[in-house]
Order: sequence, then C-alpha cells, then structure tokens
Amino acid sequence: MTRDQPAAPETGRTDLAAGAARPPAGPARGRRPAGPAGSAESAVPDRGTVRLALTVAGLVLALLAGFGLGRANGGATPAAGGGTQPSAGATDPAGGHVHPPGTGPHEHPTGASGDPADAGGLSVSVAGYTLVPTTTTLTAGRAEDFRFQVRGPDRQPVTGFAVVHEKPLHMIVVRRDLSGYQHLHPTMAPDGTWSLPLTLPSAGVWRVYADFAVLDGGGGQLPLTLGVDLAVAGDHAPRPLPAAAREATVAGFTVTYEGTPQAGASQPMLFRVFAGGNPVTALEPYLGAYGHLVALREGDLGYVHVHPEPELVGGAVKFWLAAPSSGRYRMYLDFQVAGAVQTAEFTVTVA
Repeated sequence: MTRDQPAAPETGRTDLAAGAARPPAGPARGRRPAGPAGSAESAVPDRGTVRLALTVAGLVLALLAGFGLGRANGGATPAAGGGTQPSAGATDPAGGHVHPPGTGPHEHPTGASGDPADAGGLSVSVAGYTLVPTTTTLTAGRAEDFRFQVRGPDRQPVTGFAVVHEKPLHMIVVRRDLSGYQHLHPTMAPDGTWSLPLTLPSAGVWRVYADFAVLDGGGGQLPLTLGVDLAVAGDHAPRPLPAAAREATVAGFTVTYEGTPQAGASQPMLFRVFAGGNPVTALEPYLGAYGHLVALREGDLGYVHVHPEPELVGGAVKFWLAAPSSGRYRMYLDFQVAGAVQTAEFTVTVA
C-alpha cells in the first residue's frame, strides 16, 4: 500500500490568498500623492480591478486544494496480478497470505493474464519469472535429488516467497496422461535452490508444476504457477483417461462429489468422504484446509488449484470451481484422516 502524498502546505495557501486580496503597496485609500494627476489616478486601483484579482486568486486556491486532496486520497496501489491491495492485517486464516476481509474459497491467479479462470502451468516463464531445473531427465523408479530455482526478472534466484497454506511452494507432479499424481513440498536453500527426493515410477513425459507466490518490493504478492516437462526414458504406453464418474475409492474410503463445473463460471462443488458406507466425521485440516483440489485439463495439462471454504458444509468440503474452458479434466482431491493424506481422483467433462 502506498503512503499518502502530503497536500500543499497551509502556509503556501495563506500567503497566496493574502497576496491576492491585498492592494498594491502605496498611500492610504482616498489620499492622493503629490505629483501629476495621471500618476495619482494610476496608483489607486479601481474596484473592478480588485474584484478581478480576488476572483483569480480564489480559482487558483480551489485548484491547488483539489490537487492536494486528490494526491492525499489517491486510493490503493494496484496489486500484482490485478485489482488493489487489501487493507493491512487482512490475512487468510488457512494459509497466512493476504486477502481482503471476508474472502472465502478461491482460486489463485496462476497464468500470465492474472485471471483466476485461466489455466496456469502452461509455461516455464511468466511475468519475468522462470522455472530453471538442474536436470530434465530422470530414471524410472529411482529416487533422485531434483533441484530447481525460480529466477526473477533480474535473472537472479528468487528467495522471497509468501507462505500460502502453510508452505512457501507447492509442487505438483503428474505424467502427461494424467496418471501418477503427487503433491510435494521441496525445501529451499539460502541461495534460492529448491530440492527434494523425487521418484517417478514409470517411463514417459512428466509435468512438474511449481505453485507459489513471490513477494515484491512493495510488500505485495504475485501468485504464479510455472511448469516444466521431465523425461523418463523407457518404453511406455499412455493410459486412457478413466470415464467420468462422481465416485472414487482410495485406501478404503469412498469419495463422492456434487456439482457441475462450467467454463468460466464459478460453481459449487461439494465432496463427501465415506468409510464402510458411513460418512467420515473426523476429517482433519491438511495444509490449513479440509481439502485441496487440483484440476488438470486433458491435452495441454492446464492447471487450476482451488481452496475450499474454511469450515465443512453439512459434513462436505465445499469448493467454488471455474473451469478455464470446455473439455475433459482430471480432478485430484487431497484430504486427511487420522494423520494420513489420501488423494481421490475423478474425471469430469465440462460442456
């Protein structure tokens, strides 16, 4: 938020008004100095001249006052990614990043346009920030140290990141046929290098997303998602995308969802978890929320990451999802029960 600019000093306005209203220095009114008659008449201004001077001075004062007021109340500075910065102290209780008061479930702008309805993760570089991995080839089934940096417009490694949902950076990994989903959290060294042990279980081309918000020089935040492909050598055949369904099973849990996503329009999506046919009432917060929803578009793997409402709604985790376009998507819901994180996967068709 920018500091207010000071208005024009009061002393300046007072002097200007006094100077405009005061007649020129000279003898008292009604007394003419000795000398030629012509010079005596010109030394005393007539009433019309005085009125004109007062009118001009008033207009000047009004213009200066308006200018000072406008500078003092210039409004909020545009925030990174569009809009205006929220007032100080407005934080998201689920993750520590700044939001206007009353913010509920939301998607983060992750693409070049800054529009939450646009898919992110389609580019290795956005808004001058670039994802730079140390390698783009890995070996199937082997845990390898994967390292990367986020470099800023000055081409230097970025080290200032906002904590969003308890982590400064979320890393999503998935094979290009939308199988093998992983939600990971690397750690950053002081020089801005992120690293973690990464295992890609099968051959093929994998997509890595770095989902984060950088801190700018003015204290604002710029949320971004950058993506890069990793190649794993070996024979592979892409898996067909499973048919669309509203129910998925994982680790003995059955997960269902209600709602129908639409292109470009936020729609409510409610996810419920069951065990043995009974609703699970002991869902636990994971990364500051009762669920995390990632949707990836078939074809180009456009990325959408959605945060839910802070409390359960009738036992369900409620999101508001705006699909970037029509097409088929794979949705991944992370949830936690008894300290263990599970991921339920769904295929959904957006008309």
